Amino acid sequence: MAVYAAPLKDLQFVIQDLIGTAGSDVPGYDDLDPDLVSAILGEAGKLAENVLAPLNAIGDREGCTLENGVVRTPAGFRDAYEQMRAGGWLGLDCDPEYGGQGMPQILQTAVGEIFVSANMAFNMYQGLSHGAYNAIHTHGTDAQKRTYLPNIVDGIWSGTMNLTEPQCGTDLGLIRSRAEPQEDGTYRITGQKIWISAGEHDLTENIVHLVLARIPGGPEGVKGISLFIVPKFLVNEDGSLGDRNAVSCGGLESKMGIHGNATCVMNYDGATGYLIGEAHKGMRAMFTMMNEARLGVGVQGYAQGAVAYQNALAFARDRLQGRDVTGARNPDGPADPIIVHPDVRRNLMDQKSFVEGARAFALWGAHLLDRAHRAGDAEAEAMISLLTPVLKGFLTDKGFETTILAQQTLGGSGFTREWGIEQFVRDARITMIYEGTNGIQSLDLVGRKLALDGGKPVIAFFDLVKRFIRENGDDVDFTTQFLEPLKRASKDMQAAATFFLEHGARDPNDALAGSYDFMHLFGHVCMGLMWARMARAARRALDAGTGDPEFLEAKIATGRYYMARQLPATALHRARIETGGAPVMALDAAGF
Repeated sequence: MAVYAAPLKDLQFVIQDLIGTAGSDVPGYDDLDPDLVSAILGEAGKLAENVLAPLNAIGDREGCTLENGVVRTPAGFRDAYEQMRAGGWLGLDCDPEYGGQGMPQILQTAVGEIFVSANMAFNMYQGLSHGAYNAIHTHGTDAQKRTYLPNIVDGIWSGTMNLTEPQCGTDLGLIRSRAEPQEDGTYRITGQKIWISAGEHDLTENIVHLVLARIPGGPEGVKGISLFIVPKFLVNEDGSLGDRNAVSCGGLESKMGIHGNATCVMNYDGATGYLIGEAHKGMRAMFTMMNEARLGVGVQGYAQGAVAYQNALAFARDRLQGRDVTGARNPDGPADPIIVHPDVRRNLMDQKSFVEGARAFALWGAHLLDRAHRAGDAEAEAMISLLTPVLKGFLTDKGFETTILAQQTLGGSGFTREWGIEQFVRDARITMIYEGTNGIQSLDLVGRKLALDGGKPVIAFFDLVKRFIRENGDDVDFTTQFLEPLKRASKDMQAAATFFLEHGARDPNDALAGSYDFMHLFGHVCMGLMWARMARAARRALDAGTGDPEFLEAKIATGRYYMARQLPATALHRARIETGGAPVMALDAAGF
């Protein structure tokens, strides 16, 4: 059976030592003193380890069931959800005006990693609610906020987002769901949505669906889409629940993973809906949910890698097989633990260096969101917009790869259900697909984000890297081990961006054929920057005599590994990009 222990020390290190919340000018960060952060993360860890993690295999084995239109979640999920509610975890970063605790995004993201690693399928229920909360909080009327937000924050109601239809996924311009205006200002919503996570379940008394649909007479394509609040139960003027709305679950998807989460076909048969935001401007409101969701999915990707790595490491320490080629390490036993073998060490170091670097990258992204939303920092807003497809695409690709590496560490045991690793592999796989496939993320990055505002955000990123290198070049060893590899990787990225600029206008295929490689190249540079910053922070703590020396030395050694063994991948991605679109497009479609 798989085990999980919240990485409290590492999360604390990133928040306090790397990001440096103490003394920050971001409103709310002055509350994030080490004792408070430690207490919150510690309580989240207890809930994750003692309640959520033991339910993970149960949820995978039992799945959800649909009976007479009612979806039943796996055994133990309802009690766990009530414990989440009672602890106030559902409103950790929500507006205090509606019952939330108002904590910064960086703390919400750290807690989110803990819950996702423990039980990803379970955590998706509140994750979808959080997205609905954000959309209504940002775009809803005062009356809509008063009606829905306190109950969503409290957790007695939950939320969803309904985009995909049988005939369209990414191309939302093909949506057919209709919204017929009524004399009382409401709309009658008719259509079918598929793959709706948490679309129907028994955890809450009401479910607030956010649904994309077309108002007749609106523009064609995505410009004619509006967003509607469609509650499972209508809400009376006094806030009590009224009649059941004309929305129902038409079926549950049979999936590769995340069995504990109800993925539903949702039928709207003239359901009452309420316009949120402006008519025909639904995509703007929906992307309030989508952008947050994409960071959240990036966290899901590396969080599954993190728990898989923990289990692989425990196995490697216990499993006896073969002898260390330099001499027996367990002379009184029949063999040495497999962690002594170089290839197993390589495997584990690949996992460790990704997980810890990804954690820093994701929390830096959350910090940028805090700067943008709490401090009104326009540059931070532009930077996180640029980085969002990288956070989603790179962290989920490599997170899934990390679960595979963990499975390989266990050998044949990793292929069996008994050890739990294969569930992490299956659950992680969806992260590369939903909230915009990773191919779409790369196209968004290269086709749209690089050129935004004349390329200022990506230039700002390059300047950030250059400034760090310039300001930290006073140590010869640090320069050799961290700064020079980072400089080479950054130059690879600049060369690739220049290639797109010089060739993309003449032949867009030259840019788009290299977009996936560029997303990974960019991801590696971000990880290199994170590792260089973490190594610098760890060295300063060691020199000051603060912190755990063993932890800090391990952090530096892991960073050296990433810079030496992983970051050189940027050269490969650059070489692929510079071949252009010809090799990709040369074969006629009939030749496949």
